[in-house]
Amino acid sequence: MPEQLEVKELDQVVVRFSGDSGDGMQLAGNIFSTISATVGNGISTFPDYPADIRAPQGSLTGVSGFQVHIGTGQVYTPGDKCDVLVAMNAAALKTQYRYAKPQATIIIDTDAFGPNDLKKAQFASDDYLLEMGIDPDRVIACPITRMVKETGTTENNGNIDNKALLKSRNMFALGIVCWLFNRDLELVNSFLRTKFAKKPQIAEMNIRVVQAGYDYGANTHASVPATYRIESKHKKPGRYMDITGNKATAYGLMAAAEKAGLRLFLGSYPITPATDILHELAKHKSMGVITVQCEDEISGCASAVGAAFAGALAATSTSGPGICLKSEAINLAVIDELPLVVIDVQRGGPSTGLPTKSEQTDLLQALYGRNGESPMPVIAATSPTDCFDAAYMASKIALEHLTPVILLTDAFIANGSAAWKLPKMSELPEIHPHYVTEEQKYKYSPYKRDAETNVRYWAVPGQEGYQHILGGLEKDGETGAISTDPENHDLMDRLRYDKVQKIPVPDLEVEGDKDDADLLIVGFGSTYGHLYSAMQELRQKGHKVALAQFKYINPLPRNTRDVLLKYKKVVVAEQNLGQFRAYLRIRIYGFTPEKYNQVKGQPFVVSELVQAFEEMITSK
Repeated sequence: MPEQLEVKELDQVVVRFSGDSGDGMQLAGNIFSTISATVGNGISTFPDYPADIRAPQGSLTGVSGFQVHIGTGQVYTPGDKCDVLVAMNAAALKTQYRYAKPQATIIIDTDAFGPNDLKKAQFASDDYLLEMGIDPDRVIACPITRMVKETGTTENNGNIDNKALLKSRNMFALGIVCWLFNRDLELVNSFLRTKFAKKPQIAEMNIRVVQAGYDYGANTHASVPATYRIESKHKKPGRYMDITGNKATAYGLMAAAEKAGLRLFLGSYPITPATDILHELAKHKSMGVITVQCEDEISGCASAVGAAFAGALAATSTSGPGICLKSEAINLAVIDELPLVVIDVQRGGPSTGLPTKSEQTDLLQALYGRNGESPMPVIAATSPTDCFDAAYMASKIALEHLTPVILLTDAFIANGSAAWKLPKMSELPEIHPHYVTEEQKYKYSPYKRDAETNVRYWAVPGQEGYQHILGGLEKDGETGAISTDPENHDLMDRLRYDKVQKIPVPDLEVEGDKDDADLLIVGFGSTYGHLYSAMQELRQKGHKVALAQFKYINPLPRNTRDVLLKYKKVVVAEQNLGQFRAYLRIRIYGFTPEKYNQVKGQPFVVSELVQAFEEMITSK
């Protein structure tokens, strides 16, 4: 029996799974992150996959990756570089090694490094490790394909053919990783039996392959000096799950509908990377959720406008190109003042651009991308788990202030995941739709407003005594009849604008050295984890640094001006070419911050942020 290896305690580790698009790297990474969240670890994940539906096998452009950062406590980013890299073929090693730390452990399937594989990956020689400068002692070189085949011949696999068996190569690699980090395989087995509940033979085959990978590591010690354990230290009591941003968004909408006592309606058209919201909500008919997959983006939004008019909590989900197409129907919701949640899962643009990559480039489109004066609240989620809270609050604002709301997420947090503590419905804020009153019966006019908030009163069609008409033509504010009167139009534009500006949102919070920072970092939405991590590293180096991350974009928090003008140096960091900085300069007179911009389709790299911000701090 092999000698037992030493088990070392780690505070955190980053693992990156990579291989062909058909190698199941997203599934392997998802299972590892899920079982880590289940035992109480903090997690942050980053799926990184190509736009090709199916690139040629073994090609450099077809490599799919999944990175997960696991910690004993809360983690804020998927990590700059990985401690363990799984490379299922030569192309994966060639393209993904740049994401590995110099001392990283690398797991490869040697059966996928033959002459043809190396040629496709554009290696110049057969000694690929030497060519890339990789120390062989750091490599767990395993003939995964051959060993998976052997697992199939030594076990009773029923009617499972060789092709189906080889699809489980990812599970063998997962087994090695689970051995390396002392993970309980029963958690993996439970996940697989649930996922393949309708195909029990497939589930049991994958379970055997995972066990074979685990046993390979345990029996050979796989050229590593020790195995590792990451214990949870700060877990709060409660029920946890590993949740993606898209799923959290769907749950937030459902929770808001339940709290408001309304049916939830989603009119949508499939588009990367927002489609999973439609998929998730379609599973919940038992909760009264109505989903309609429409023929195009325009009808998806128009159907949601109709559902809002009919009295539902209405939503439509899309990405940047879809927002362009939905703009006319969104404008109808603006002038009709109907509660509609518009979810924009931002991706790389313009046009089709980088459909599977992430940017923050739709901000100005969300704020201004409609004809006429068309003010709308805009909220930007800050993490995968915050997508739940952001979707819930977007729904609350829409229902209580009778307005469409844009919720900005992006591919990074929508597809990424984190450990999420399920909230109790009783702990969520109350939602009170701004309905008509009994006193207005038989004398209702649709644009009569609450004098304090400028919010009109919502009458659901069919209510006796509240007959009314809405539409895209301007209406008289008193009678609700069509009006082209210039003074009335000016008044209605101002009322719609003021209504949005009067929406109460939380004050902007400053973290870090908020009283005496030499540099204030400003960001919005999904960059929070990276900017927070950069701030903490700078503080550890002795610098005075603070962070202000915006979640509410329109209206801005009431204390925005006081916060931004308080500090000598301010930098606005965003994944575009300066849209948020420009918006803040419009709204805050005298605000002239530094800027940090990247538009790479990838999340920020913390080490690069630290270097750039440190240069700003030390410069005169």
